[in-house]
Amino acid sequence: MNEMPEVMHHINMRKGDVGRYVLLPGDPGRCEKIAQYFDNPQFVTQKREYVTYTGTLLGEKVAVVSTGIGCPSTAIAVEELVAIGADTFIRVGTSGGMQPELIPGELAILTGAIRDEGTTLHYLPVEFPAVADTEVVTALREAAIQNQCGYHLGVSQSKDSFYGQHQPERMPVASHLLERWKAWKMGGAVCSEMEAAAIFILGSIYRVRTGGVMLIMANQEAPGPRVVYDDLHGTISTAVGALKILIERDRKAAQAA
Repeated sequence: MNEMPEVMHHINMRKGDVGRYVLLPGDPGRCEKIAQYFDNPQFVTQKREYVTYTGTLLGEKVAVVSTGIGCPSTAIAVEELVAIGADTFIRVGTSGGMQPELIPGELAILTGAIRDEGTTLHYLPVEFPAVADTEVVTALREAAIQNQCGYHLGVSQSKDSFYGQHQPERMPVASHLLERWKAWKMGGAVCSEMEAAAIFILGSIYRVRTGGVMLIMANQEAPGPRVVYDDLHGTISTAVGALKILIERDRKAAQAA
């Protein structure tokens, strides 16, 4: 097996460029905005869809790294970040609600993800579940409560095709897509997004902590006129708050050891 290069080919970073704790938005344009929630934010690098800023929280080095859209580019980012020393990852982004009672503007704190994508099949059989780390889930829940954000714990659908979800009727496999969507809803899935499954599967393989907090931006299953909510403040604040909780817990654990 080939050794990893000193500078990671895709994210353009090496050991020391980031610390343990990393937030993972999809959109490169959100990185600078998220970094403003850090102390001492600094731009580090940009290559392809991967934009990186670092800063500190409670004196600990943290980073935000964009992953682009979908599981293939997300898996590359996580692979290379793990290789340079990161071990705690929180996906932060937007999603579509899948249960009629979910209100745009609320948060989905992910406990797991439906592997409705192809990337993770290159890592583990489909029967292996994509699950978030319990420590990260509880930290996100605590941070959401502190920020007075409405939230739902549950499973997301990680898909490969945005338009396969939003316009399934025009796809040659429409009946297949609609049948599976109905099954995900009946199973209680809370939201649909495109990256969490890869993050969670890699977390299991590499024994690193992973989680996700998603803004429910819209809900195609809700009755009445379509409502879109795109203010990410509560989502970002919850992710940052969860990192602070994890940093404090990690320090206490290290002192007790």
